[in-house]
Amino acid sequence: MLPRLNFRFVNFGGPHRSPPLRWQLSLLFASSTLSAEDWPRWRGRDGNGHVPAGVVVPTALPAEARYVWRKKIGFGVGSPVVSRGVTYYLDNQENRETLHAVDAGTGEGRWHVAIDETFKDNQSAVGPRSTPVVDDDRIYLQSGRGEFQCLDTATGHVQWRTNFVTDFGAVFTGEKGTTPGAGRHGYTGSALVDGDHLLVGVGGVEGASVVCFNKRDGRVIWKSQNDMPGNGGPIVATLAGIKQVVSFTAEAAMGLRFDTGALLWRLPIKTSYGRHVASPIVIDDLVLVGSHQAGLIAIKIIPDETGCRAETSYIEKRLAPNFSSPVLGAGLLYGLGPAGVLFCADARTGIQKWSHDSPAIGSKAHAAFLVMHENILVLADTGELLLIAADPMEYRLISRLKICGATWCNPAYAGGRLFVRDADELLCVALLP
Repeated sequence: MLPRLNFRFVNFGGPHRSPPLRWQLSLLFASSTLSAEDWPRWRGRDGNGHVPAGVVVPTALPAEARYVWRKKIGFGVGSPVVSRGVTYYLDNQENRETLHAVDAGTGEGRWHVAIDETFKDNQSAVGPRSTPVVDDDRIYLQSGRGEFQCLDTATGHVQWRTNFVTDFGAVFTGEKGTTPGAGRHGYTGSALVDGDHLLVGVGGVEGASVVCFNKRDGRVIWKSQNDMPGNGGPIVATLAGIKQVVSFTAEAAMGLRFDTGALLWRLPIKTSYGRHVASPIVIDDLVLVGSHQAGLIAIKIIPDETGCRAETSYIEKRLAPNFSSPVLGAGLLYGLGPAGVLFCADARTGIQKWSHDSPAIGSKAHAAFLVMHENILVLADTGELLLIAADPMEYRLISRLKICGATWCNPAYAGGRLFVRDADELLCVALLP
């Protein structure tokens, strides 16, 4: 059971509105380039929580929070993303999961569109839990109930759509019985774009645990396996010399050929309700996955005559993530372990370097991590920022700053600003002078 956050829900809404022509033209002009400053998807441009090399980051946090703008929004726990001067986020508006596009510099609304009805369980207040992904002039997103849409970034108009339940036979029951993974707590794992491929955890009994779509028209390129998705999305990595899709489902960790979806390897991992949330991490030919029950598991991918096989390299219970995804920096893993303890560990061996019980971690279950070159930025679930040194010898706090209320958000960093949400607001906070 995830710890419940007692958020106050603020609801304000309105019908879908197309943006003024000047905004449409500016977005179309901006679409010719993708800035390294953008944060267009879950955990950033490369999906690993790293601020790209060359992007300026703070070496210390401001003494006081400097808000560029603050905007009242409906409830949701998915992350905002930023692309070409626009911030996108999902929230609850009149019991509809709704996508918004707002000006990243001012917070002024550009357009919004309802995607699907919300669903209710005991994990949080009612609202969406996934993070959209922006690619060129398209934005891709899914609802908790399995409605998936591709929208035009300039207008919010639907380019194509599909539904995991009606089109692929996926099972969504909500918090009932023993239904595991995404079928229980909603489709929360973000999609992934790689070239013309769009990879999504779909699920069902029709060989569609992971589906590869053509990103432009929604045509199915391949689908593979029957697992129910977990609560994290797939990643792409080259392991044992083979480019593959790595998925941490409600039942297993597995690798699929990127071009065909053929199963390369599979390691069953069974836990209560299949609550596998943390994003997989790859270092060398190791895949790191984990949950609060299974611990942190390192899976070695080894070449063989069939392509490759998987062996468990280590299991470390002291580093078990709950629903917080660790980050990797210089071979070291920084994350949140059991009982809200921050840790640094050797990713290749699982040997813990240090641990720290921080009072900033409120529910003892979640913190967001961003690698900012030589430092790690931690957003605790209390809304407090911690900037710590990426130091394998000891926990070393550089500075701390309270910026928002209780949150399960992974923030976006773009243009020296942090974009973060709590229960009531979307906030843009300046971290650089």
